[in-house]
Amino acid sequence: MKLSTKGRYGLRAMIDLALYSDEEAVSIQSISARQNISDNYLEQLVRKLKKEGLVVSVRGAQGGYRLAKPADEISVGDVLRALEGSLEAVSCGEGNNLHCQGEDLCVTRYVWQRINRSIQETVDSIMISQLVEESRKVREKGQIKVQKCD
Repeated sequence: MKLSTKGRYGLRAMIDLALYSDEEAVSIQSISARQNISDNYLEQLVRKLKKEGLVVSVRGAQGGYRLAKPADEISVGDVLRALEGSLEAVSCGEGNNLHCQGEDLCVTRYVWQRINRSIQETVDSIMISQLVEESRKVREKGQIKVQKCD
C-alpha cells in the first residue's frame, strides 16, 4: 500500500491544526506556509476532512479551521480513510464484495487479511494527540543548540 500526497499532506495539516488551533481558528494560508503545501491543494484536503466531520470551519475576521473534536479522539486511520478511502493493501478477503475464482481454496487470502487487519489496527491506534506530542519533542530537540567550547 502506498499513500498519496492527499494522505501525507492531510495528516500534516491535521497535526498543524491540533498544534495551533487551541486559541483561535487557523487559516489555510498559515497552515500552507508552515507545512509548505499549496493553498489550493490544502483547500481540497480540508474540504474532505470537513465533510468527514474531522474539522470545522469558523467564519469571520478570525476565521479558519479547527479540529471538530479533541485530538485524542481522532486517529490517523480516521484522517487517512477520509482522504484516501480504503486502506487495504489488497482488495481480497473480508469486508469487500470482490469475488475471485478459487476464493474458497485460496491460501494467500489469509495473508492479505492479516496484512489488511494489521494496517487498520496500526493506523487506528495512533491518535493525532500522540503525533502532536512527537512534533513538540522534535521541535524542542531542534531548538537545543550545541554549544562550542573555545
